[in-house]
Amino acid sequence: MSRIKIYIVLTLITVLGIVIQISDTYMAEGVRNTYKEYVKNDEWNRLIAKSVNSGSITFKVDGKEIAGDDSLYMDDNLNIMIPLDNIKAAFQCATNFYDKNTLVLEKNTLNLTMSVDSDKALINGMQQNINAGIEDIDGKYYVSAQTVAQGLMYDYNWSIQDATLELTSKVEDTKIVPYYYSYRDVGRLPVAKNQGRLGTCWAFASLTALETSLYPEEKSVFSEDHMSLNSGYNMTQNDGGEYTMAIAYLASWKGPVYEEEDPYGDGVTTEGLTAKKHVQEVQIIDSKDFEGIKKAVYLYGGVQSSLYTSLKNSSSSSVYYNKEKYAYCYVGTEKPNHDIVIVGWDDNYPKENFNTELEGDGAFICMNSWGENFGDDGLFYVSYYDSNIATHNICYTKVEDAGNYDNIYQTDLCGWIGALGYSNSDEAYFSNVYTAVNAESLEAVSFYATGKDTEYEVYWVDDFENEDSFVKREPLTSGKFTYAGYYTVDLSKCGKKLEPGRKYAVVVRIKTPNSTHPVAIEYVAGDNTQTVDITDGEGYGSLNGNRWTRVEEAENCNVCLKMFTNILTQEEK
Repeated sequence: MSRIKIYIVLTLITVLGIVIQISDTYMAEGVRNTYKEYVKNDEWNRLIAKSVNSGSITFKVDGKEIAGDDSLYMDDNLNIMIPLDNIKAAFQCATNFYDKNTLVLEKNTLNLTMSVDSDKALINGMQQNINAGIEDIDGKYYVSAQTVAQGLMYDYNWSIQDATLELTSKVEDTKIVPYYYSYRDVGRLPVAKNQGRLGTCWAFASLTALETSLYPEEKSVFSEDHMSLNSGYNMTQNDGGEYTMAIAYLASWKGPVYEEEDPYGDGVTTEGLTAKKHVQEVQIIDSKDFEGIKKAVYLYGGVQSSLYTSLKNSSSSSVYYNKEKYAYCYVGTEKPNHDIVIVGWDDNYPKENFNTELEGDGAFICMNSWGENFGDDGLFYVSYYDSNIATHNICYTKVEDAGNYDNIYQTDLCGWIGALGYSNSDEAYFSNVYTAVNAESLEAVSFYATGKDTEYEVYWVDDFENEDSFVKREPLTSGKFTYAGYYTVDLSKCGKKLEPGRKYAVVVRIKTPNSTHPVAIEYVAGDNTQTVDITDGEGYGSLNGNRWTRVEEAENCNVCLKMFTNILTQEEK
């Protein structure tokens, strides 16, 4: 019906265009001007906008359709407006929104700065008039697509016939990130924290990276005490830790909580606290993928990484550290023993600043967890040639408000400890069965990709009884992840409703190239994981989706596969 409306309006426009052309030849000047005034008036614009908005707008950037971007609309001045939340992914640009008033978009050397309700913008430092700026609609912000195109140098092509907006970059250099970038310069740098004498650098690095992913819109300070004392692992704050523990804690909604709720360093944790944010996606960037790391820092947030250091605190010294230049580089075979956060880079940072003779310039700008007395107010430079920096790289790429879903169904509270596979194959099926507690709607599922370029298919089984029920699995969606990591797959449009007391199975087929163990599992792998409970799950695994085994019995593990739901209202049931 919506497309019919658009067609009617287009027909009217075409007819009017013909009439105007004829009138240019045969009508008197006064009559012609009056007619054009009518065509351009506000009522006519509103009619066109209403017709366009009754359907959906197809949105393409550099030839790629932006999937799921169905919330574009045309305003009454015929501007196509894009949700601010969608700009980062669509244009691969840094988006920083300060005090819900000033928006800064950056892509390589391009910079667009605009403010709410302003008809002017700074484009690469020069003030220019814009057709439309930022609009606030019930707390959701929209930006004119034409203004973004103007600032980031895109050709703008709007086809009302097809209801399609296409933007194509006019810049030949497709490099997204600049040669220098620092969170300090753009107001995204939190205050440096101090872990003291405890082995909690992993928690500090994780939560600092998480905090930067929310800056500058939200400047939260999260509790490392709560994370390190509630990880679910059989470990103390002196035993150290790693990023998989942090991901498990956050993915299971144990946290994060605010620092003021559970202050650091007292050796005890506060009971009954609830997560203030829900982490729904964590990307693990490939080892030594410098461009991938820079892009993550630029677009999402600080990247948790690790290095080997003989430094112990802010007052100690090391042959690998130049205190005057805040420059660190270790070249050798020692394994990483300390976590930090990459918050910027300088491709031209002089190699002469390091104590080791190096092949070339360049360094990551890193934040430590030894307080402001270390380095340059907590920051230091780590050479691109350091043996361990950028080997393990964690970025929190989707952090949502705690009210995003009503319920989480899960059995893997300790997260990704090991991996499962079948017959040396790079693909497998795995499933978790859950009993619905309420009348609910299926909203999403989450699981891990244990390697890069992982492909997946998600299925659903209604009214699950036993292994034979898998034959009636229904496909819901499919996709691919570029990096390893923890991902949430949206299923809100599938229309699946759950009845209380009934059992349902979430099924995933996964394929991870060059892997013989593509399924992430939780199991007891030693003293540190003695707390793992595999009695709380009903999980299954299969090579090809035909023959299934119960993983708790056959493999002594839980599969890492969560389900998210919303409680149905009386009208929705």
